[in-house]
Amino acid sequence: MSFASPTSRFALYLDLIRWDRPAGWLVCLWPTLSALWIAAEGFPGWHLLIVFVLGTILMRSAGCCVNDVADRDFDKHVKRTAQRPVTTGAVSVKEALGLGAVLALLAFGLVLTTNAAAVAWSVPALLVAIAYPFTKRIIAMPQAVLGIAFNFGIVIAFAAVQGSVPAVAWWMWLGNLFWVLAYDTEYAMVDRDDDLKIGIKTSAITLGRFDVAGIVLFYLLFIGTWAVALAPYALGAIFYVALIAALAQAAWHFSLIRTRTREGCFTAFRVNHWLGATVFAGIAGSYLLRQLLMN
Repeated sequence: MSFASPTSRFALYLDLIRWDRPAGWLVCLWPTLSALWIAAEGFPGWHLLIVFVLGTILMRSAGCCVNDVADRDFDKHVKRTAQRPVTTGAVSVKEALGLGAVLALLAFGLVLTTNAAAVAWSVPALLVAIAYPFTKRIIAMPQAVLGIAFNFGIVIAFAAVQGSVPAVAWWMWLGNLFWVLAYDTEYAMVDRDDDLKIGIKTSAITLGRFDVAGIVLFYLLFIGTWAVALAPYALGAIFYVALIAALAQAAWHFSLIRTRTREGCFTAFRVNHWLGATVFAGIAGSYLLRQLLMN
């Protein structure tokens, strides 16, 4: 039994959910908001905006709890993760799972304020999120499973707005899967040496010497798929300027990762949310300009 003060326990829980590292939930948030804006043809309203912002933060935090429990015996062998609260024993497995369950229930409560279609899609989203940490033992590119988990935000957003999931949602889903593969392979490159020693499977290991080329291809497929999928929406110049800016950021990422240093790869991963924010800004800005011109 721990006799630590409530304040110190709270600090440990914040560390567990990576509260000081928002990049993890931001890369989930921007595609979700992009889907909301496309589904609603502009601003979706404050209710849905709050639901999806808070829901994204809560589910990413719950995912961290499950991930750290699943990886606790591996993380102690990796320099970057050796001091995580579950790995060190500062937070027990029971505590971590309990916190994760509470956070997931809060997220589910938010979804219940939308509609039946969104609620239905939230169930497989939760199951995939729980399964992801364990796929690193059996799947050559578990980052693809992570992408499926992260991409449910797109599906649920369309369901919440339209009551169904149209074809464009699945094209956005596919494009975003490539983005997840890009940034999470950068992340995996940081720990590749440690992962090889302990037997963890990652896309960085599977791609081998084609890792950098693969990441560049993933970025191009993400931006290209979204450009084609959203072309019928006539979003205009602002959207395409944003895509060009996203391509420029992808080129910067190439310069960061091409020598495969831990520092460069981690920096590339950590700043990925700006690429997602740029694409979302292009979508939101296009609808805002359209509304201003109509008025």
